[in-house]
Amino acid sequence: MAIKFQYNKTSLTNLGKQLKVRKNALPTLKNKESALRVSVIAAKNDAERLAAELEEALRSYDYLAALWNEFEPGLITITDVDMATVKVAGVKTPKVNEIHYELKPFNAFVKPAWYADGVRILKDLTRLGIESEVYEEKRRILEFNRKKTTQKVNLYEKVQIPGYQEAIRKIKRYMEDEENLSKASSKIVKTRHAEEEEEEQA
Repeated sequence: MAIKFQYNKTSLTNLGKQLKVRKNALPTLKNKESALRVSVIAAKNDAERLAAELEEALRSYDYLAALWNEFEPGLITITDVDMATVKVAGVKTPKVNEIHYELKPFNAFVKPAWYADGVRILKDLTRLGIESEVYEEKRRILEFNRKKTTQKVNLYEKVQIPGYQEAIRKIKRYMEDEENLSKASSKIVKTRHAEEEEEEQA
């Protein structure tokens, strides 16, 4: 990225300000990047743990497979999922607050005794499934933001800060050269004047 500048004091001041902003922001960005990296791993582990719990729960209820045929479809449905927003390293991520179910009335005396357990099992399974999905989404959001932050760190560290430093060096060198030339030319002019005065006097 080529940094545009002019060989004057105004440009030098502006570049100095831009450089200071980036140097001050860099440690914060690096901290955010490492916090996001840790959070991505944590969210990934939580998503995998919940998915494994769901698999385990499904396996543990295998023995009920034949009984599920007796279970009334649509007896229990999810009506709503209350979500919250939680900030992780300055990034908004989703969190499950509460899952709302609608349970159709059923006669406990007529239906099999395990119906109440079946409802509880379905609630547990759906909670694990939904939370696993939400943690996976959280991981995806955090990973996306981590990549963006890493790109910004690299841009500041490897491109912009060295670019501004180089531009400032060039301007200072140019201004020093200008000053030296100006001093040298005024010396030459003084010497000529002195020589002319001497000639006139002679």
